[in-house]
Amino acid sequence: MTTRTTGRRGYWIALIVALLAALVVLALTLGGDPAPSTAQPPPAQPVVVDPEPASGAVAALPKSDPVSIDIPKIGAHSTLVPLGVNADDTIQVPPVTTPLQAGWYTYAPTPGEIGPAVVLGHVDGNHQKGIFFRLKELAAGDRVSIARKDGTTALFEVTKVHQVPKQEFEKEGVYDDTPGPELRLITCGGVFDRSAHNYVDNIVVYARLIGG
Repeated sequence: MTTRTTGRRGYWIALIVALLAALVVLALTLGGDPAPSTAQPPPAQPVVVDPEPASGAVAALPKSDPVSIDIPKIGAHSTLVPLGVNADDTIQVPPVTTPLQAGWYTYAPTPGEIGPAVVLGHVDGNHQKGIFFRLKELAAGDRVSIARKDGTTALFEVTKVHQVPKQEFEKEGVYDDTPGPELRLITCGGVFDRSAHNYVDNIVVYARLIGG
Protein backbone atom coordinates (compact mmCIF):
# COMPACT_ATOMS: atom_id res chain seq x y z
CA MET A 1 0.00 0.00 0.00
CA THR A 2 3.00 2.29 -0.17
CA THR A 3 1.89 3.57 -3.49
CA ARG A 4 -1.55 4.54 -2.12
CA THR A 5 -0.09 6.29 0.97
CA THR A 6 2.34 8.31 -1.19
CA GLY A 7 -0.47 9.40 -3.49
CA ARG A 8 -2.64 10.52 -0.56
CA ARG A 9 0.29 12.53 0.95
CA GLY A 10 0.98 14.19 -2.42
CA TYR A 11 -2.68 15.09 -2.68
CA TRP A 12 -2.59 16.96 0.65
CA ILE A 13 0.67 18.73 -0.21
CA ALA A 14 -0.78 19.89 -3.53
CA LEU A 15 -3.95 21.09 -1.79
CA ILE A 16 -1.98 23.14 0.79
CA VAL A 17 0.14 24.78 -1.95
CA ALA A 18 -3.00 25.70 -3.88
CA LEU A 19 -4.60 27.25 -0.78
CA LEU A 20 -1.50 29.33 -0.06
CA ALA A 21 -1.43 30.62 -3.64
CA ALA A 22 -5.10 31.56 -3.40
CA LEU A 23 -4.48 33.50 -0.19
CA VAL A 24 -1.67 35.49 -1.83
CA VAL A 25 -3.87 36.40 -4.78
CA LEU A 26 -6.69 37.42 -2.44
CA ALA A 27 -4.38 39.66 -0.40
CA LEU A 28 -3.18 41.46 -3.50
CA THR A 29 -6.74 41.88 -4.75
CA LEU A 30 -7.85 43.43 -1.46
CA GLY A 31 -5.21 46.15 -1.71
CA GLY A 32 -2.08 44.71 -0.18
CA ASP A 33 1.04 46.66 -1.22
CA PRO A 34 3.17 44.48 -3.46
CA ALA A 35 6.92 44.52 -3.10
CA PRO A 36 8.53 47.45 -4.94
CA SER A 37 9.59 46.53 -8.42
CA THR A 38 13.26 46.65 -9.32
CA ALA A 39 12.46 47.07 -13.02
CA GLN A 40 13.58 50.40 -14.51
CA PRO A 41 10.78 52.63 -15.87
CA PRO A 42 10.82 53.24 -19.60
CA PRO A 43 12.85 56.31 -20.61
CA ALA A 44 10.87 59.51 -20.95
CA GLN A 45 9.94 60.23 -24.54
CA PRO A 46 10.71 63.72 -25.90
CA VAL A 47 7.67 65.87 -26.43
CA VAL A 48 7.34 66.91 -30.04
CA VAL A 49 5.97 70.42 -30.36
CA ASP A 50 4.95 71.77 -33.72
CA PRO A 51 6.80 75.01 -34.50
CA GLU A 52 4.72 78.12 -34.36
CA PRO A 53 3.59 79.34 -37.76
CA ALA A 54 5.56 82.28 -39.05
CA SER A 55 4.15 85.47 -37.64
CA GLY A 56 2.15 87.33 -40.26
CA ALA A 57 2.45 84.51 -42.81
CA VAL A 58 0.00 84.93 -45.67
CA ALA A 59 -1.02 83.03 -48.75
CA ALA A 60 0.96 83.46 -51.96
CA LEU A 61 -0.21 85.92 -54.59
CA PRO A 62 -0.86 85.07 -58.24
CA LYS A 63 1.71 85.97 -60.88
CA SER A 64 1.86 89.69 -61.64
CA ASP A 65 4.78 91.80 -62.82
CA PRO A 66 6.16 94.27 -60.26
CA VAL A 67 5.88 97.98 -60.96
CA SER A 68 7.82 99.74 -58.20
CA ILE A 69 9.65 99.20 -54.91
CA ASP A 70 9.53 101.22 -51.68
CA ILE A 71 11.83 100.79 -48.67
CA PRO A 72 10.95 103.56 -46.20
CA LYS A 73 13.79 102.94 -43.71
CA ILE A 74 16.51 103.74 -46.25
CA GLY A 75 14.54 106.16 -48.40
CA ALA A 76 14.67 103.90 -51.47
CA HIS A 77 11.91 104.41 -54.03
CA SER A 78 12.11 103.31 -57.65
CA THR A 79 10.18 101.95 -60.55
CA LEU A 80 11.24 98.45 -61.59
CA VAL A 81 12.55 97.57 -65.03
CA PRO A 82 12.72 93.95 -66.26
CA LEU A 83 16.14 92.27 -66.19
CA GLY A 84 17.19 89.14 -68.06
CA VAL A 85 20.43 87.24 -68.50
CA ASN A 86 23.71 88.38 -70.10
CA ALA A 87 25.61 86.37 -72.70
CA ASP A 88 27.86 84.96 -69.94
CA ASP A 89 24.79 83.69 -68.00
CA THR A 90 25.04 86.40 -65.33
CA ILE A 91 21.96 88.38 -64.37
CA GLN A 92 21.59 91.76 -66.00
CA VAL A 93 21.64 94.89 -63.85
CA PRO A 94 20.12 98.31 -64.51
CA PRO A 95 22.38 100.71 -66.44
CA VAL A 96 25.12 102.08 -64.20
CA THR A 97 24.50 105.49 -65.77
CA THR A 98 21.12 105.51 -63.98
CA PRO A 99 22.11 104.21 -60.52
CA LEU A 100 18.82 105.18 -58.92
CA GLN A 101 16.95 102.71 -61.12
CA ALA A 102 16.12 99.26 -59.66
CA GLY A 103 15.16 96.20 -61.68
CA TRP A 104 13.53 92.80 -61.18
CA TYR A 105 14.80 89.47 -62.49
CA THR A 106 12.20 88.16 -64.92
CA TYR A 107 13.26 84.50 -64.71
CA ALA A 108 12.46 84.38 -60.98
CA PRO A 109 8.95 84.34 -59.45
CA THR A 110 7.19 87.70 -59.41
CA PRO A 111 7.05 89.31 -55.95
CA GLY A 112 4.35 87.56 -53.92
CA GLU A 113 4.48 84.25 -55.77
CA ILE A 114 5.93 81.17 -54.07
CA GLY A 115 9.70 81.24 -54.39
CA PRO A 116 12.37 83.93 -54.23
CA ALA A 117 11.60 87.07 -56.21
CA VAL A 118 14.78 89.03 -57.02
CA VAL A 119 15.31 92.79 -57.21
CA LEU A 120 18.71 94.29 -58.06
CA GLY A 121 20.07 97.81 -57.78
CA HIS A 122 23.38 99.68 -57.72
CA VAL A 123 25.11 100.84 -54.57
CA ASP A 124 26.48 103.77 -56.59
CA GLY A 125 27.33 104.75 -60.14
CA ASN A 126 27.99 107.68 -62.43
CA HIS A 127 29.61 109.46 -59.44
CA GLN A 128 26.44 109.39 -57.32
CA LYS A 129 24.72 107.20 -54.75
CA GLY A 130 22.65 104.33 -56.08
CA ILE A 131 19.13 103.16 -55.19
CA PHE A 132 20.57 100.55 -52.79
CA PHE A 133 23.36 102.71 -51.34
CA ARG A 134 21.95 102.14 -47.83
CA LEU A 135 20.74 98.57 -48.34
CA LYS A 136 23.23 97.21 -45.79
CA GLU A 137 21.46 99.26 -43.08
CA LEU A 138 18.37 97.06 -43.23
CA ALA A 139 17.76 94.62 -40.38
CA ALA A 140 15.31 91.90 -39.43
CA GLY A 141 11.81 93.34 -39.07
CA ASP A 142 12.19 96.16 -41.61
CA ARG A 143 9.55 96.41 -44.34
CA VAL A 144 9.75 96.40 -48.13
CA SER A 145 6.71 96.95 -50.33
CA ILE A 146 6.42 96.20 -54.02
CA ALA A 147 3.53 97.50 -56.10
CA ARG A 148 2.32 95.06 -58.76
CA LYS A 149 0.69 95.48 -62.14
CA ASP A 150 -2.55 93.87 -60.93
CA GLY A 151 -3.07 96.72 -58.46
CA THR A 152 -1.98 94.81 -55.36
CA THR A 153 1.03 95.57 -53.16
CA ALA A 154 3.22 92.78 -51.83
CA LEU A 155 4.51 93.64 -48.35
CA PHE A 156 7.67 91.89 -47.18
CA GLU A 157 9.47 91.72 -43.84
CA VAL A 158 13.26 91.45 -43.74
CA THR A 159 14.53 88.27 -42.05
CA LYS A 160 18.29 88.68 -42.47
CA VAL A 161 21.03 90.61 -44.26
CA HIS A 162 24.23 88.98 -45.51
CA GLN A 163 27.44 90.39 -46.96
CA VAL A 164 28.80 87.70 -49.26
CA PRO A 165 32.10 87.62 -51.19
CA LYS A 166 31.26 87.50 -54.88
CA GLN A 167 33.47 84.44 -55.27
CA GLU A 168 31.19 82.60 -52.84
CA PHE A 169 27.90 84.01 -54.05
CA GLU A 170 26.71 80.78 -55.66
CA LYS A 171 27.12 78.94 -52.34
CA GLU A 172 24.77 81.39 -50.65
CA GLY A 173 21.73 79.79 -52.31
CA VAL A 174 20.14 83.14 -53.12
CA TYR A 175 18.03 81.71 -55.93
CA ASP A 176 17.17 78.39 -54.25
CA ASP A 177 13.50 77.38 -54.11
CA THR A 178 11.58 78.35 -50.97
CA PRO A 179 8.34 76.90 -49.53
CA GLY A 180 6.70 80.32 -49.40
CA PRO A 181 6.81 83.73 -51.09
CA GLU A 182 10.12 85.46 -50.42
CA LEU A 183 12.20 88.35 -51.73
CA ARG A 184 15.90 88.93 -52.36
CA LEU A 185 17.38 92.41 -52.68
CA ILE A 186 20.90 92.45 -54.12
CA THR A 187 23.56 95.11 -54.55
CA CYS A 188 27.33 95.44 -54.36
CA GLY A 189 29.26 95.99 -51.14
CA GLY A 190 32.54 95.65 -49.34
CA VAL A 191 35.82 97.02 -50.67
CA PHE A 192 36.03 98.53 -54.14
CA ASP A 193 38.61 96.74 -56.28
CA ARG A 194 39.99 99.49 -58.52
CA SER A 195 41.81 97.05 -60.79
CA ALA A 196 38.57 95.16 -61.47
CA HIS A 197 36.42 98.31 -61.32
CA ASN A 198 33.97 96.52 -59.05
CA TYR A 199 33.15 95.78 -55.43
CA VAL A 200 34.41 92.49 -54.00
CA ASP A 201 31.19 91.58 -52.12
CA ASN A 202 27.45 91.48 -52.53
CA ILE A 203 24.88 92.64 -50.00
CA VAL A 204 21.89 90.29 -49.97
CA VAL A 205 18.69 91.08 -48.09
CA TYR A 206 16.29 88.21 -47.40
CA ALA A 207 12.62 88.91 -46.76
CA ARG A 208 9.32 87.02 -46.58
CA LEU A 209 5.81 87.99 -47.61
CA ILE A 210 3.58 89.20 -44.77
CA GLY A 211 0.79 90.94 -46.66
CA GLY A 212 -0.67 91.55 -50.05
